[in-house]
Amino acid sequence: MFRILLALIIVVPALEIWLLITAGRLIGPIPTIILIILTGVLGAWLAKYQGVSALRSAQQKMNSGQMPGDVIIDGLCILVGGVVLLTPGFITDAIGFALLLPPTRNLIKPSIIRAIRNRMDRGQFIVINRR
Repeated sequence: MFRILLALIIVVPALEIWLLITAGRLIGPIPTIILIILTGVLGAWLAKYQGVSALRSAQQKMNSGQMPGDVIIDGLCILVGGVVLLTPGFITDAIGFALLLPPTRNLIKPSIIRAIRNRMDRGQFIVINRR
């Protein structure tokens, strides 16, 4: 897992720089900068809107006595998507929007749930009970 994370930390920024330079050559530097700023602003607004919606949904589920497990995964995706969108670049923007938009997030959620279940089955989670 550490090696994959390290590879992503090295490869993704290099690809982002290459893509930004390529976009700057194709559409010009000013439109590229405007596009980056626009996706950041749009992403921040969308993250806030989706985050508030997820919070309300979690409150409704808890008030009705249900566990908000699915909504917590939504909230996690929204948080990560919002943070990733603040990173300048087109690859991170695509990942961020995929995590923020409900249709694509619903395609990603089963993989996240499966990964969490696998870790739980292998005992890789530590549960701390405080009273």
